Amino acid sequence: MSTNIPSDLKYVASHEWLRLEADGTVTVGITDHAQSLLGDVVFIELPKVGAKLAEEAQAGVVESVKAASDVYCPIAGEVVAINEALEGAPELANTDPYGEAWFFRIQPANPGDLAKCLDAAGYAAEIGA
Repeated sequence: MSTNIPSDLKYVASHEWLRLEADGTVTVGITDHAQSLLGDVVFIELPKVGAKLAEEAQAGVVESVKAASDVYCPIAGEVVAINEALEGAPELANTDPYGEAWFFRIQPANPGDLAKCLDAAGYAAEIGA
């Protein structure tokens, strides 16, 4: 099975990806590897806008036909947006994990925290891809 790991994103071992946006916010979603392990996603619970999340705090839940899995906040920050499209179409996590299926955006408490995250090669090594 080939795994899609875009080189322009950052990653964490708990299978979330991060993308720094032009406005300084960080978009977070689950990786292609995570969605393939889960199987068909049937429900996604997202954090509330305005929630202040610590690094590695639970930020939501993804439920699939196989299992439920927690989604973690890879860096500390405040949730500034959620992807409401996922509430009506959770299957987007399977079809477009790095595009339409982003989960939430945070304003990082410390933008330097991104430097601690894995690059594509580091994540590939982490998952044995």
